[in-house]
Amino acid sequence: MMHAEGALADLRALVARYGTPDPALPPRPGGEVPDRLPDDGRGWDFGVDPGPGGETPAESAVLVLFGALDRRPSHFHAEAVPEDLDLLLTQRALHLRKHPGQVAFPGGRKDPEDRDHVATALREAQEETGLDPQGVKVLGSLPPAPLTVTNFRVTPVVGWWDRPSDVFVVDEGEASRVFRVPVADLVDPANRVVTSREAVPPVRAGRFRGPGFLVSDTLVWGFTAIVIDRILELLGWAQDWDRGRVVDITGWDASLPVPPLGG
Repeated sequence: MMHAEGALADLRALVARYGTPDPALPPRPGGEVPDRLPDDGRGWDFGVDPGPGGETPAESAVLVLFGALDRRPSHFHAEAVPEDLDLLLTQRALHLRKHPGQVAFPGGRKDPEDRDHVATALREAQEETGLDPQGVKVLGSLPPAPLTVTNFRVTPVVGWWDRPSDVFVVDEGEASRVFRVPVADLVDPANRVVTSREAVPPVRAGRFRGPGFLVSDTLVWGFTAIVIDRILELLGWAQDWDRGRVVDITGWDASLPVPPLGG
């Protein structure tokens, strides 16, 4: 089984190949991209339609924070993933106008005083979860992606939790939950689903389908699930799973149980 050091090396390799490594990181002996890092032909392009255009999207950033911190290691054995590797997530408050109740990475809109997207991600994560930014080793940024429904351009900032600190809901008006999910639970094929919902006009028509994860008593879907899915695939951490497992979340209220699997 891989240890935390191997996971960290893989994440650094991911950023080096597809994004922009943090210039403060010292170079790794032998280079940043291990030979085992796969290439699925898609790269970081995870198929988010930029939409019809119009207003300039607002810049934002999220912190994709990994670490060997969880007191409850995963019960699922994944050869490519350490059992104690986890990922920090939040669940948005149910009364919010945008994405109510949705599981998300810590993050938000870039403020004028933020030096760059890294500063945005760390500031927002501290404001939302109480984490100490000094304990986070920033590995770098991945290419931004559009959130067409809310007109944001989101830059994922990848971090490693070098010196862990307590996390909690800082503002109940913004979040209902802060939690760490074992990465092996995200890899577990039994927790993988396809989410399906009616698209939001006028941005899209028809139905929107994307990856989903049934973990920690909730459903991770949307942009957050897409980012997690691409990271797992590009690192070779993902396992084969049944894409016939579909959950229709049209009109779903996140305060209710997750809808049952359908066809």
